[in-house]
Amino acid sequence: MPTATYTNPIWDDDFPDPTIIRASDGWYYAYGTQTKRQGAIINMQVARSADLVLWEYLNDALPVKPAWASTTQKLWAPHVSEHEGRYYLYYSALPDADEGLCLAVATADSPAGPFTDIGHPLHCGLSFLNIDPMALDDPATGKRLLYWGSGFGPLMVRELAEDRISFAANSETHILIQPAGAGDPKRYDQLIEGSWVVLRDGWYYLFYSGNNCCGDDAHYGVLVARSRAATGPFETLAEALDDPYAMLLEGNEHWHAPGHNCVVTDDAGQDWLAYHAIDPRQPKFDAIDADQGYSRRIMLLDRLEYVDGWPRLVSGGTPSFEPQVAPVAGNRA
Repeated sequence: MPTATYTNPIWDDDFPDPTIIRASDGWYYAYGTQTKRQGAIINMQVARSADLVLWEYLNDALPVKPAWASTTQKLWAPHVSEHEGRYYLYYSALPDADEGLCLAVATADSPAGPFTDIGHPLHCGLSFLNIDPMALDDPATGKRLLYWGSGFGPLMVRELAEDRISFAANSETHILIQPAGAGDPKRYDQLIEGSWVVLRDGWYYLFYSGNNCCGDDAHYGVLVARSRAATGPFETLAEALDDPYAMLLEGNEHWHAPGHNCVVTDDAGQDWLAYHAIDPRQPKFDAIDADQGYSRRIMLLDRLEYVDGWPRLVSGGTPSFEPQVAPVAGNRA
């Protein structure tokens, strides 16, 4: 039987900041940042797949904006987790007060939604500090953790309460990684965001993205750090190699500005990196803020492997553009 293959992209439509989970119903669900499709605004995208390659768009997972952010068109970076039949959507939103981005939580009984906001933000602050949340149950400690950040600030983590919609009493925010700051345009860590954490072989790997995601001067890529504990301290790949330019993933002539990834595991236990990128053949679309030349960010997928204690892409340090061996999932083998 011939080996199944696929070719990027796996979703050829605007689908920024993808999160993919395997729900208890056996389907893979992908969630993406707010967009505009066929003239309609979609607050939070959701699609599903049996095999991680062929996707079916479902609906708006968050059909009603939160009351505290009812006028915003900035609903970003969803992460969904499932616990005891309940689904928790963590996301970023610009409040009506327009005083800086907030972390938010919505819940649902189905992975497809509809999700309903809890009625108030989880955490707010100035500027772009409170963006890109990602929840993780730490297998080592049993603690529920929320990672986030963060524009020109650091990546952070804090313990969630048992209800998963508030922070644990007396918990503190831990700083994980600081951005390098402006100065060297070739570096990707001048601005860092989009945390994603997995535990593999005793290492917690913190994947994150850096620099400018969008626009004509988009310069975006994926970096990685590791630690023996979920709350750090983390050593970056750049520090380990003594190379400030060390990357997990950066663009090529076929796919520009790849980043804001998630990690998903197939039926064979193989890890895959899903992320968005810009197709230079069609870099823009009729976006919500199209007057600003907003980028069309589509979803790509590439296989991860772990070598000498660090993750790397089988396709090399750039996105694949030719046929690849497909995930083992659904009716694929």
